[in-house]
Amino acid sequence: MRNVNTRFAARWAAWLLALAVVATPLTTFAQTQIKYHSNKYSPSDDVKVGRQAAAEAEQQFPLLRDSEVQSYVESVGQRLVAAIPPEFQHPEFRYYFKVINASDINAFALPGGPMYVNRGMIQAARSEGEMAGVMAHELSHVALRHGTAQATKAQKYGLLAGIAGIAGTIFGGPGLGQVAQGSVGVYFLKFSREYETEADLLGARIMANAGYDPRELANMFQTIQRQGGGGGGFFSDHPSPANRYERINQEAQSLQVRNVPRDNRQFIAVNERLRGYPRAQTMAEIQRSGRRYPNQGGDPYPNGDRTGDRTGYGNPPSGRVDFPSSRFRNYSVLNVAQVSVPENWREVSDSGNSIWFAPAGAYGSTNGQSVFTHGVNFGVFQPNSRNLQQATNELINSLQQGNGNLRSRGGYLRTTIDGRDALSIALNNVNEATGRQEIVTVITTQLRNGGVLYMIAVAPNDDFANYQNVFQNILRSVQVSA
Repeated sequence: MRNVNTRFAARWAAWLLALAVVATPLTTFAQTQIKYHSNKYSPSDDVKVGRQAAAEAEQQFPLLRDSEVQSYVESVGQRLVAAIPPEFQHPEFRYYFKVINASDINAFALPGGPMYVNRGMIQAARSEGEMAGVMAHELSHVALRHGTAQATKAQKYGLLAGIAGIAGTIFGGPGLGQVAQGSVGVYFLKFSREYETEADLLGARIMANAGYDPRELANMFQTIQRQGGGGGGFFSDHPSPANRYERINQEAQSLQVRNVPRDNRQFIAVNERLRGYPRAQTMAEIQRSGRRYPNQGGDPYPNGDRTGDRTGYGNPPSGRVDFPSSRFRNYSVLNVAQVSVPENWREVSDSGNSIWFAPAGAYGSTNGQSVFTHGVNFGVFQPNSRNLQQATNELINSLQQGNGNLRSRGGYLRTTIDGRDALSIALNNVNEATGRQEIVTVITTQLRNGGVLYMIAVAPNDDFANYQNVFQNILRSVQVSA
């Protein structure tokens, strides 16, 4: 009997141990359930208030007009958006991401999708994952509709009255960390501890879905603390429970990182680029200056210091244009190509689908429109046709609709871009700022998705011969990746 009991006890102990092992993931590592809060507003209301507030924000704060940094932050943001769990996706929302040229370690998102990331936050982060962690946290507030949920609880403002007043009040204080307490804006930028915890947990889930280690969100809080806390920045806008770091790491144990996270080389390159700019002002300094940015096309440095500035322009072209350097520098073009341009030319963002490279004195603005006298423009055009000549015709027609002075100098010439079939056509134009006759050459090739990558080279008639070799060297340098 003794031996039988011993064997029975051993089997019973082994069974209990196996049960404990199986049960552990269900109890210790289960994901926290997150639900929407009561909300009397519709998702379309979130979109409306977010758009109004974003329009005001972009007149109050200087955007960093650097297309390479902007494109990088946008790509990280859209990767996170795609990783939002389906139950928290809203087809009405339109997420986009812009960088504010301010030194505070901060970021904020508005209802319906607009997000603004301070340059200081990017530079404070030690990795792309830490930067993505802050962005994922902010996205979570938007996805969970925390802003309008808090406004619902307040029961103080009517729907339309509250939305109508938000644009002028969210940004009325001395900085984002100092939102006027009496304003409806407080419900859209400052959240309760319950909502902050939910944004941490959903943010961790979004990071894992996007291929980032969710513990990097927790690490970012320690990074911020090591660099001076959040005076007027992320911590002052985001109340922090004592166990915030531990709570995120606990949640991370229940999450499986999907896909393979990208390395940090692009993040490091962007930070190197940012270090080349003059010191950014704090939000408080920006507010005290009283400056507004109605077109976001002016010099992003209020003190007028343009050292290292690749993108700011506000005055008409000066007419005194630096001759192209014999040394070239490599740039990324809209995530579809690489190109080399003269070292003394600046990268000048024109729009989300277009970027210019031009020498000092060759660009500016007239009547609220950007104008270039010398330089090259790269962009991606989405035609209706997948035939290159027909697609190029569509592009030329589009250019001529925007500028009635453009006239063809002849027909198409066949050429190549990075070994791909390409077309070239020369046009006459009268420059809007100088009134000088100029030659505009358009070269096109088709991308794999049917879009058209184009290069537009422009110089005055009497100066074009001096730039022709430079334009040819730039064209030969293009390496297409899409």
